[in-house]
Amino acid sequence: MKVAIIAANGGMFDAYKVFNIATAAAATDAEVGIFFTFEGLNLIHKEGHKQLPMPEGTEHFQEGFQRANVPPIEELVSMASEMNVKMIACQMTMDVMSLEKDHFVGGIDVGEAASFLNFANDANITLTF
Repeated sequence: MKVAIIAANGGMFDAYKVFNIATAAAATDAEVGIFFTFEGLNLIHKEGHKQLPMPEGTEHFQEGFQRANVPPIEELVSMASEMNVKMIACQMTMDVMSLEKDHFVGGIDVGEAASFLNFANDANITLTF
């Protein structure tokens, strides 16, 4: 199986959706690729993924995440990398935002949308968050 994910939003809930699906799919030996664009780049930014915003009025979820032993985003990013999830940062968005590859966690690739389209071309599942 092949799973292609576009991460275009950069909040806490977005990160949990993206990395929960990615790591679950990778655990089933699926080939997984995530294309991070616009605010989604926050999910793999060295500092940004440590301080992702929660939607207003949902602060109680943080306690629920801890009570349910849900790993923090930083750990999920690391797990995805260890599970060989292909993480592609959008070059165009990086250029627009004046970001460099060293602003992001290790193990990512930088590429244009076309590089992700090549990956996603024969995906069994394609998701956008």
